[in-house]
Amino acid sequence: MIKDQPIFRRSELLLGSEAMERIAQKRVIIFGVGGVGSWCAESLVRSGIRRLTIVDSDRVCITNVNRQLMATTATIGQVKVEALKERLLSINPSAEITALQKVFSQETAQEFDLGSYDYIIDAIDSLKDKAQLILMATQLPVVGDSSVVGDLQSPTKLFSSMGAALKLDPTRIKTTEFWKVEGDPLARALRKKFKSMGQYPKRKFLCVYSDELLTNRGNPTDEGEEPSPFNKPHVNGTVAHTTAIFGFMLAGLVIQDIAK
Repeated sequence: MIKDQPIFRRSELLLGSEAMERIAQKRVIIFGVGGVGSWCAESLVRSGIRRLTIVDSDRVCITNVNRQLMATTATIGQVKVEALKERLLSINPSAEITALQKVFSQETAQEFDLGSYDYIIDAIDSLKDKAQLILMATQLPVVGDSSVVGDLQSPTKLFSSMGAALKLDPTRIKTTEFWKVEGDPLARALRKKFKSMGQYPKRKFLCVYSDELLTNRGNPTDEGEEPSPFNKPHVNGTVAHTTAIFGFMLAGLVIQDIAK
């Protein structure tokens, strides 16, 4: 077991001490800590990840409370990454949580040393910023023996969330490689974006997605709403159990990859 970390006894029982030591050494960065990213962060820290960077520019607003981990009526107005950091440190006080109140964009991209992380989690809503992160993450240098087929790989792995809004059925949430995602409007929009840019991801990467697509039934209101992630004139409905499962599955991909 990791010394002085009895909170991970049950995890070690399943994964073994060597895997837990590896998990503790890995560096992970999460871009976007809303309904998906916040739950991903919690699951990673509860699973033994100690070196975690969380990136988000927003503050908690009242419409976050229905689905975001750190969003409560008591945290409205607080910086999201700071509220989440406090939560994560209450789980594991010895974790190294770096909270960055920033936006990842073409203008700020060089401020992030993506190659210094073992895992990049993309939970960004903005289409153009998401596309930029995917392109940069899949262009990181590879290591391995170029003479061996399939041996070249990036030391940094990317896992990406597709759209978690307008979903209700948890049994339809799954993972696949980006180009195999079907029935998801965000994946479709990303492919169109890459085509218009004339740039494409250099390597394959796994996504969490659902092929379910419902419609909004309630009356839209802009009171207290966040900006629309797709720059549309409306915001789509979401619920906690689906956004959380998206986040948990992203965390699961990381832990499973380290463990094996």
